[in-house]
Amino acid sequence: MGRGDLSDEQWSVLESLLPAAGASRRQPSRRRLIDGVRWRVRTGVPWRDLPDEYGPWQTVYGLFRRWQRGGVWARLLTPLQTRADAAGLITWEVNVDSTVCLAHQHAAGARRDGARQKEPPGGLGVEPDDHGLGRSKGGFTTKIHLACEQGQKPLEHGG
Repeated sequence: MGRGDLSDEQWSVLESLLPAAGASRRQPSRRRLIDGVRWRVRTGVPWRDLPDEYGPWQTVYGLFRRWQRGGVWARLLTPLQTRADAAGLITWEVNVDSTVCLAHQHAAGARRDGARQKEPPGGLGVEPDDHGLGRSKGGFTTKIHLACEQGQKPLEHGG
């Protein structure tokens, strides 16, 4: 078990919340794949730099995207937060911050109707129609909001 990987106790809790798995003899265990996703999200490195101990990076990325599109990550968050709150691990002092970001020049050519894109941003129906880019004196900009609990962990991801 690597530093930051799920402990046996954490895995037993998470395993009970996971969707049913398809039987495959060739794939690494789901625990290794999830630890790989967690390692990549924690470090922020490119997927191709994922250590071999988590399995092929394509397999780990495939699980991540499949679950992102299917809303599995969002469905896992609520029961885990409820459990942590019951154990007194979350202090509900919410901090909200936002910032305005200048969008890249290539953002100007994106479709306005995200659902018609080849691969909609964040999955189907995730992004509200009123989110996106706006014009200002500096060009295309967007605003990012983040709500965190006292331990500086995000309460929900979103734009």
